[in-house]
Amino acid sequence: MTGRETTLEVEVRSEKRSEARRSEQPKGRRRTDFRRALQLGLAAVWLLDGILQLQPVLFTAGPHGFSGMLDNAASGNPHALSQTITWNASIVDHHAVATNSAFAFIQILIGLGIAWRPAVKPALASSIVWSLGVWWFGEGLGGVLHGAGTPIAGGPGAVLYYALLAVLLWPSDRADSMAWCAAARAVGVTAAKAIWVVVWFGLALLALIGSGRAPQGVHDLIDSLNVGEPGWLAAIDRHAESVVANHGLTVALVFSVICVVVALGVFGPAPVARVTLVLALVTAAVTWVIGQNFGMILAGGATDPNSGPLLILLALSYWPHVGRVDDPPIPVGGMAIEFSVKVA
Repeated sequence: MTGRETTLEVEVRSEKRSEARRSEQPKGRRRTDFRRALQLGLAAVWLLDGILQLQPVLFTAGPHGFSGMLDNAASGNPHALSQTITWNASIVDHHAVATNSAFAFIQILIGLGIAWRPAVKPALASSIVWSLGVWWFGEGLGGVLHGAGTPIAGGPGAVLYYALLAVLLWPSDRADSMAWCAAARAVGVTAAKAIWVVVWFGLALLALIGSGRAPQGVHDLIDSLNVGEPGWLAAIDRHAESVVANHGLTVALVFSVICVVVALGVFGPAPVARVTLVLALVTAAVTWVIGQNFGMILAGGATDPNSGPLLILLALSYWPHVGRVDDPPIPVGGMAIEFSVKVA
């Protein structure tokens, strides 16, 4: 062409060479592995659980030790379930030091395994099995079978979120999920949205059928957390009690509406999804402080931080478009094709 010459260059490179080129990009242009950050957050919670399990009171037998805590989980449950819980508690009672040491070791091992990349898959798989066992024997299915599993107090059981996060943060990638969020990378967009809806609709339902809907339900729940807490946290509890006194049903209804809004938010565009995710983060943080008192870890004797931090991790795993950079070359049959147009 006169004065202008257009040249179309098609360069075919192996996928390995293309990956090497992208890894040499400036730091600011590299893809941020947000999912890995969330895995490390989950690992930190597991390590915290293991450390909390090492508290001296949990190595003692009897009703004030770890076996007593397990026995309490049997209360109110159907006979078949409560029998299995009391059977497990009796074993712990007879071997308090050995069993509690084993529990602490397992949880610390899971946390370290998730934090160490080569062991992340077996550690996540082990965490699912361990979480379901703890939910049955340690939490009595979160009290959902006898109305005690209000989400403000951590229902349906914080340990369920460990298993759920292990599934959503599994280190694999589906082709249809890379453009949305970290949670969808392992299970796909459709499954991720379905899981989110089930979780938050489930919380809305539990708020309405659980004991918290009674006029003094939330008030009594907060009041029961005061023992052994620092003065500043007890003061927050007293103020919260005065606000919710005789308004248990109102609190349950408001909480349920929030959960429904959050559940439906994933079906909106990215700006709407972000707003509802912020609402989820705020809800999880408020209930963790007021309804759970940070899992009562400041009062001593708690074995986990309750559901607040896990719900925060869950909401962050659904945050849209985290760490995106320019799309890589289009893969074709194991090769990468790059198109460049030069105009002279």
